[in-house]
Amino acid sequence: MQANVPFDKRLKRIVRRHDRMANGAVKTVNADGLIVARPRMYRPRFPLKGLIVVLFLGFLFKGFLFAYLGEAAYGDRVAALKAGTVMEQAGAWIMQPDVATTFVAQGIQTILPQ
Repeated sequence: MQANVPFDKRLKRIVRRHDRMANGAVKTVNADGLIVARPRMYRPRFPLKGLIVVLFLGFLFKGFLFAYLGEAAYGDRVAALKAGTVMEQAGAWIMQPDVATTFVAQGIQTILPQ
């Protein structure tokens, strides 16, 4: 039983290293010419492009609503949201007209039929 302890320990270490290589491996060449595979470190990346696309589409949507409804009707609907629940108030804060919304709305009004 004692003779297997170092083997079991080595086997656990090899299996653990193999499991860490599920994200890929980085292969390097040592000074003696031996190719060694090491597990690639997993670093989750923040999806910056996705966030930018979502923000762009959000401003486009707000601008379309602002252009389609008109400034007065849009303001009335945002005021109605401000009087609602906490979620509606958060939506009102997001949907309040800003510089980007009015800029997009001006561009969309040239496209929308009157």
